Amino acid sequence: MDRIIEFASNHYILTLAFGVVLFLLIQDVVESLTRKFKVLSPLLTVAKMNQGDLVIIDVREPVEYAKGFIDGARNIPVGKLDLQVDSLAEFKDKPLLLVCQTGTRSSTACKTLLKKGFADIYQLSGGMDAWQEHKYPVQRRPG
Repeated sequence: MDRIIEFASNHYILTLAFGVVLFLLIQDVVESLTRKFKVLSPLLTVAKMNQGDLVIIDVREPVEYAKGFIDGARNIPVGKLDLQVDSLAEFKDKPLLLVCQTGTRSSTACKTLLKKGFADIYQLSGGMDAWQEHKYPVQRRPG
């Protein structure tokens, strides 16, 4: 035990960095255990799409969406989701997949829809970056 204390006092920056990484790791584990929506990899997303009736909501801005989106995706930017949640009421009993560029904004959108009473919510892990990295097809708006 004395050697650990000696190491920590001699390498306080390294010890502090270890503490921060440990804290972030624990926070991530706790968040993933308490999350009420499911996270799907691109491969599992394709499998879920093939099962049918999956509604895809792309929460990126229209400019990002126009550069490439998953076929059939509806574009509702995350900042406007609260205002347009009524337009999704018909899909309340269907599985919803939320997509953004990296997975950050879609996480926020998932939480918003859970608060609005949607139950079957999925998030694309890694977002469109991961989708395109796996070479899955994207649609582009003409023009």
